[in-house]
Amino acid sequence: MLSDAEIEAILISLRVAGVAVAWILLPGIAVAWLMARHEFRGKALLDGLLHLPLVLPPVVVGYLLLMSLGSRGLLGTWLNEWWGVRLPFTWQGAAVAGGVMAFPLLVRALRLSLEAVDPRLEAAASTLGAGRWRVFATITLPLTLPGLLTGSVLAFARALSEFGATITFASNIPGETRTLPLALYSLIQTPGGEAAAARLCALSVVIAMISLVASEWLARRARARLQGRDA
Repeated sequence: MLSDAEIEAILISLRVAGVAVAWILLPGIAVAWLMARHEFRGKALLDGLLHLPLVLPPVVVGYLLLMSLGSRGLLGTWLNEWWGVRLPFTWQGAAVAGGVMAFPLLVRALRLSLEAVDPRLEAAASTLGAGRWRVFATITLPLTLPGLLTGSVLAFARALSEFGATITFASNIPGETRTLPLALYSLIQTPGGEAAAARLCALSVVIAMISLVASEWLARRARARLQGRDA
């Protein structure tokens, strides 16, 4: 059986990962659409910046977040003084860190789906009088649903498993920012915590597998519905 502390870590992880996906969803759709539909100067540079969280050490990402969103950071000072928002060492900050690390996965999945949409379908809708936003909402977005679902589930799993950026930006505070990976790390450092660490390790593997299987199942189901609608 799981202890109260272990259950608490799981619930915090689910909340952090859910909020992380929620706040990156709309920006992810916008950025993916920009990268898939437009050519502009600096596109390669922007693409590199978008993928930086995948190649940088997570601790570096957490440090950059701390420098920019901390109490003395430019954005952090503005958020605190004008809106009373303080992100470092809070579960909301953990959600920000998880969202930043998961953002490239969401954008990549959406971008691939957008690039697979036939532009002639959008052009046909435009010739029938549909505006740009209506075309996007009724044609483009439904056709990218498999990529949206896949990207969202993968982003959720990535945010759920984030460690380095979270511990650097939000710390490892029990009941506040101690997510599943941080709880596992704490148990490894605790004498006699091997059994609890093994339980959390097994649970992490199960959650990861469920996320991957769910991502594939949702994508296939969405593709099947779209193909059935086309037929």
